[in-house]
Amino acid sequence: MPEGRFKEGIAGERLAASQYAENFSDLHPPLDHHEALVESDRCYFCYDAPCMQACPTSIDIPLFIRQISTGNPIGSAKTIFDQNILGGMCARVCPTETLCEEVCVREVAEGKPVQIGRLQRYATDIAMAQDKQFYERAAPTGKKIAVVGAGPAGLAAAHRLARHGHAVTILEARPKAGGLNEYGIAAYKSTDDFAQAEVDYVTAIGGIDIEYGRALGDNVHLADLTSVYDAVFLGMGLGGVNALRAEGEDAEGVEAAVDFISVLRQSDDLSALPVGRRVVVIGGGMTAIDAGVQSKLLGADEVTICYRRGKEHMNASEFEQDLAASKGVTIRHWMQPKRVVVDAGGKVAGIELEYTALQDGKLVGLGQTVTFPADQVFKAIGQTLVSDALNGGGPGIEMEAGRIRVDDEGRTSLAKVWAGGDCILGGDDLTVSAVAQGRDAAESIHRYLMQG
Repeated sequence: MPEGRFKEGIAGERLAASQYAENFSDLHPPLDHHEALVESDRCYFCYDAPCMQACPTSIDIPLFIRQISTGNPIGSAKTIFDQNILGGMCARVCPTETLCEEVCVREVAEGKPVQIGRLQRYATDIAMAQDKQFYERAAPTGKKIAVVGAGPAGLAAAHRLARHGHAVTILEARPKAGGLNEYGIAAYKSTDDFAQAEVDYVTAIGGIDIEYGRALGDNVHLADLTSVYDAVFLGMGLGGVNALRAEGEDAEGVEAAVDFISVLRQSDDLSALPVGRRVVVIGGGMTAIDAGVQSKLLGADEVTICYRRGKEHMNASEFEQDLAASKGVTIRHWMQPKRVVVDAGGKVAGIELEYTALQDGKLVGLGQTVTFPADQVFKAIGQTLVSDALNGGGPGIEMEAGRIRVDDEGRTSLAKVWAGGDCILGGDDLTVSAVAQGRDAAESIHRYLMQG
């Protein structure tokens, strides 16, 4: 979305220049050497560790923590990267509080888990700072693979394929690689241009070319890719945004939360990025929290997140919800958008919401409404796959519930085509899951190519 759409019309006093740097500083500052040793010593190094079972990429967590505790962070990083080549970003953005740390024995017994995510960051940061490369490309196989999308799934697939000696071309629609790691997460979760540093680290293995401005369905067509390449991996994520289905939602000032976050992440001057005085975010996931919190950090007076179900139904973790509350964001439950209030100039002036309830397991509107004044409304109610881009000029690919259907190895219904990440049925909007799917699909592609 053009950046200019966020540079029109929302004026008013803002924050002191120094406040922006403070507000958008690292959410979880890195552990120093002493802190890492102390924290690693808390681990029980469990046999059949529940934390490892909860990790979508199956990192050997007890082993990498033991390696830190014995003064071997480089060895620890290798243990992490063996399973998750994007372990540095996952250490920053994974909802560890609902994955590995939730099932930590320390959490169950004491309510204070080992800080697995911060320990993972400690080890991977050291290895990346030293540009320690653990993997060499195998001898070239002569096979060529196209990867659509340079997000977590695509990068993980490309790296694993390059390790096996295949030549990989990544086709990326945007000007930068990284996908949601670059464009879609809160700025305070990934500081110092880390997403691009990780792209450079991953592609340093060699054998990976990235072509920018290449969009599936525009100047790239699946039928052409399957005719030129030995295999294709689809990891392009989701391009569409769900509608509010509310009257007046086309009013000026009603925007997609993902677009707002994307523009913010690419901004060189946060003070020049307008934000409403009263902001309302519709949704209950991580994107809604990221949009709401960052609106507040940019200087909005009031930020309200409205979700159609209860607190316990929100996709955003309890930690994320508490973070929003700590920043002054109000979360309201059991209400759904009904009408956007528009002023005489066509700009949003408020939003009318209907109270909801569950009746016989079904969400229903109760007929009672409330109107919140707002000069900015963000839609964060999920994204959709633009499926038209998949099938131009060739046979159709099997879909289900608006996503690409794949088997256990990531194979689609089309020969030579695999997929992973948010675009597939079962994609869960987690970087770590996308990495696992890209990695596993790459192994399946390798087996297919080597078996002829």
